[in-house]
Amino acid sequence: MSDTTATGDEATLAPEALTEAHAAAELARLAGLLARADAAYHGDDAPEMSDAEYDAFKQRNAAIEARFPALKRADSPSDKVGTTPAEAFGKITHAVRMLSLANAFDAGDVADFDQSIRSYLNLGPDAPLAYTAEPKIDGLSLSLRYEGGALVHAATRGDGATGENVTANARTIAEIPTRLDAAPEVLEVRGEVYMAHDDFAALNARQADMGGKTFANPRNAAAGSLRQLDAGITKSRPLRFFAYAWGELSAPLAETQKGALDRLAGFGFSTNPLTRICETVEDMLAHYREIEAQRATLGYDIDGVVYKINDLALQHRLGYRSATPRWAIAHKFPAELAWTRLEGIDIQVGRTGALSPVARLQPVTVGGVVVSNATLHNEDYIAGRGASGEAIRGGKDIRAGDWVQVYRAGDVIPKVADVDLSQRPADAVPYSLPNTCPECGSPAIREEGDAVRRCTGGLICPAQAVEKLKHFVSRGAMDIEGLGAKQVEAFYHDDQLPVKEPADIFTLQRRDSQNLSKLANRDGWGATSANNLFQAIEEKRKIPMARLLFGLGIRHVGEVAAQDLARHYGGWAAMTAALDSARPAALAHRAADEAADAERRRAAEEGRRARVAEARRRTLETAETPVAASEAWDDLIGADGIGPVLALSLSDAFANAHERAAIDRLIAELIEITPPERRAGDSPVAGKTVVFSGSLEKMTRAEAKARAEALGAKVAGSVSAKTDLLVAGPGAGSKADKAAALGVETLDEDGWLALIGAA
Repeated sequence: MSDTTATGDEATLAPEALTEAHAAAELARLAGLLARADAAYHGDDAPEMSDAEYDAFKQRNAAIEARFPALKRADSPSDKVGTTPAEAFGKITHAVRMLSLANAFDAGDVADFDQSIRSYLNLGPDAPLAYTAEPKIDGLSLSLRYEGGALVHAATRGDGATGENVTANARTIAEIPTRLDAAPEVLEVRGEVYMAHDDFAALNARQADMGGKTFANPRNAAAGSLRQLDAGITKSRPLRFFAYAWGELSAPLAETQKGALDRLAGFGFSTNPLTRICETVEDMLAHYREIEAQRATLGYDIDGVVYKINDLALQHRLGYRSATPRWAIAHKFPAELAWTRLEGIDIQVGRTGALSPVARLQPVTVGGVVVSNATLHNEDYIAGRGASGEAIRGGKDIRAGDWVQVYRAGDVIPKVADVDLSQRPADAVPYSLPNTCPECGSPAIREEGDAVRRCTGGLICPAQAVEKLKHFVSRGAMDIEGLGAKQVEAFYHDDQLPVKEPADIFTLQRRDSQNLSKLANRDGWGATSANNLFQAIEEKRKIPMARLLFGLGIRHVGEVAAQDLARHYGGWAAMTAALDSARPAALAHRAADEAADAERRRAAEEGRRARVAEARRRTLETAETPVAASEAWDDLIGADGIGPVLALSLSDAFANAHERAAIDRLIAELIEITPPERRAGDSPVAGKTVVFSGSLEKMTRAEAKARAEALGAKVAGSVSAKTDLLVAGPGAGSKADKAAALGVETLDEDGWLALIGAA
């Protein structure tokens, strides 16, 4: 998940090295991070971090709280279970809270668990103390309430106190009885809804055949299926249920944990056949190893083994902590590892143009799944560098032919963890991510400060085309009535009425061709809807410049920036001419960005402070950029709301020959690109370029900009030779100095208000 790295030092310091201030900041970070992870896992059924990462963050949070108990937060992850139930479902308050389990990660943790129980109960090391040990099912927790033997409701865990009412869905699961014989008057049965591997594979195959959503793993599929608003969908999914616990009871089930499970089995529930009684810690660990060895062949997902005190009277004496019982613990499996040969590195281009390196592996079984591909994240990860330039894997890079260690993060996404340099082939060469897109051949650019290299092909890149077209017809862009994301995708894949780029939308609408009748005869269409669509397309041949510019989907050019650009240039032809003129300067600044990144990497490797400004200056000095290009570039980045990052992205798009051709084909289909609304032309600042600097005391900067534009002025972000007026408040600094050097008229805020008649 993206927020697992903090910007401060506290994220990298061991708990014992934290100051109180650092500890408070780190606890705040961990609380937010783990809350988002809980919402993604329990609420959205789409985990964003691996179990191992999640457990590590919770352990770190607990260690910091143990060292600074006074800093424990009200929203501490240590006290939380699950997440708030979704509003789409009715809510059910659990009669007995559904808690989570504390975790053990190695044999020492299990021995400590046993010792803590003996200490709490005042039992000696040789006193008999039996446990149950059973597989920890990786599914969705469910509580079933029976009254008089009849199932009255079913609820998810939710936040532990309140869950989601999924009664109708639970009734569709064959392994959940709707009536029980000879059961206590009130009985809450708790367990895990899951999906078997074979059923999961069959479900995904059916989903793919129907063009529906496929699932990442059985846990997501089970959770998503149980939490359907339509019980008919749940019924069509192959869900199963293991019972392993209980909540409210009107009468005891048995005197032991194992006896209670046997009683539940007698009621018709499935209980796990691998549950065993263990008399010692050694027995527990032996059964853990036995279950781990069978993990790949069980046919369903597990992520550890759960140990519970067998004697229910002792469970009652031990009681609970705030979020976990004292009498149980989950012994988690480590992230599974395997070694294999990296046969090559392929590049996948995502829907946003991101180039993602993927390891092509000699197939190997990891956690019961055959893995032939693994993510390599980005070019820094391949080179053995972290996000801040620090060495990872001891600085070892990854090369085709390497012997690599693979693991499945959260048992879902295969990743390359390590490299065995002793087995590196003699002819293995360092890997370099391509500078061009493998899908369309456009330049692939890595912006300063970005870990990802991206294709600049935009409209003409097949990997991005559908998403670009969906954006083009969106509400803030062309907003063509009757042509939404679903229709765009259908047209893109249509052989008879193809829409591969924006211009094709307008060539689709030809009344003198057969397109109208072709569309009218399609499923979901008719003569009226087809005619309405063609009429809506015709109406968009006249479009405001800002909408058109936003619709092109150029990186960093949002609705506000598109409006700023339209106002700055006043027309399409003026903007494209300026971009063409500024291109040599844009290339020089792109080279300066690359030089700055290279300097940062060298400095990190050499353990010194990076001289970024010097690297930039040297690069720009040697570029020998034409004066006209520099002036056009300065004018572009000086426009209010436009900076170097956006300017480079815009320049890259219009300088790409193929994308420019696609844009030009679109422009040729339009009747008129309307300029921004004309502002007042008779004001004292109409047509002038104004810069605001320093603090304004009588209006906000946004209000000042809007007032100036309404009076016909152009607002820029920096002072240049084209600036007519600087409005300088306290703290104007370098802008005031530059204005004085260039002879630009300067007013204070009161002078500006008097000038525009607002004093």
